[in-house]
Parts: sequence; structure tokens; C-alpha cells
Amino acid sequence: MARYTGPVCKRCRREGQKLFLKGQKCYTEKCPVERRSYPPGQHGPAQARRRKQSEYAVQLREKQKVKRMYGLHERQFRNLFSRAVKKGGVTGENLLVGLETRLDNVIFRLGFASSRNQARQLVRHRHVEVNGQLVDIPSYEVRPGDDIAIRMKSRELDVVEGSLESRTRPQLVEWLTLDEKKRVARVVRAPTRDDIPMDVQEQLIVELYSK
Repeated sequence: MARYTGPVCKRCRREGQKLFLKGQKCYTEKCPVERRSYPPGQHGPAQARRRKQSEYAVQLREKQKVKRMYGLHERQFRNLFSRAVKKGGVTGENLLVGLETRLDNVIFRLGFASSRNQARQLVRHRHVEVNGQLVDIPSYEVRPGDDIAIRMKSRELDVVEGSLESRTRPQLVEWLTLDEKKRVARVVRAPTRDDIPMDVQEQLIVELYSK
């Protein structure tokens, strides 16, 4: 499956809000969402003038927003939703927890990368270990008790150091602990919905896939 490599700001404009897909640049550059508050394309201004969206359109936009935040393809996202359904409990919360416990997202939350896309590259390029073993699968699901570390020879990478020193790095979430000097972290418990600092209406996604 090909991954989207076009202008990420178009995706933010399509969803009508910042998705912070460019990492630190989203804080330092003038965002196109602020300059052109309508969807991209020749029909963008016309869409912005529409007063009301259908129920399906609202649900679809919420799903697309979350999928793009985490950088997943449709098949990956649907498979994650299917696993969330099978777990029992609140499906929407299970879905968000599944997204949060992906290894690439955890690397981003720890501040080792300035964006999820950059975190995915760190994992793919074999810079990350879990419990002392090299893991190069971004979708790897971390569990309570797992130790996550940047490999010894990769700890001085400019990407890692620059992200950790950035003023815009995400605040460390409560379900993770970090030894910044050693570049080692631990998953102390499973995240809950309250631990996920995202303005997302996950119930809309559940309703969309339940049709």
C-alpha cells in the first residue's frame, strides 16, 4: 500500500483544524488552515459555505480526522476497529487505546520524535528496542511493563535530540515514564480514555462502522 506523500497541510484544511502532521513546524510556521479556512480544491469555498452536513458526512469526517492524525490506511484502521469490537467494553475507547499503544505513537508521546510520521521512520529504520529486542514494526502494540528504548548507537541522533529539546514537545502522559538521559521509557499501565489528550468524538466512528 502506498503512503500519502503529498502536502500534509491539505489534510488539515480538509478536516478544518490543525492535525499537527508536520511536528514542530506546525508551531513555528503560519498554518494554511488559518489563512484559508476552507477545504482544498476548486470547490473548497463552496463546501465551506454549506450550513449543514449530513449525519454520514459528520461521521466520515471524524473517522478521517483520527485516521490521518495517526497516519493509518483505511484497512489498518478498520482492522484496529474490528479488534476493538472483539475486546468487549466500550468500543470507541478500545479503538483509541489501540491507537495510543502503537509503538510509533508511543515514540511520539515520549518526545523522541516531533511527529508520528517521524516516529514511524525511527521505528522502520531500526532505531528502537522493546524489552531489549529490536522492533521495526510501527504497529507493534506495547503492553504494561514493556521497556522502550532508543538503541545505544542511535541515542545521539539529531532527530531524537532536537525533538527532546524542543519547547513544543508533547507533555508526557501519565501511563508512561521516561529516563531522558538514557533514552529509556516504561509503560507503567494501560492508557484510559482520560489519558488521551485528543478532541475526538469516537462514538461517531463507531456509528459509522456499525451501519
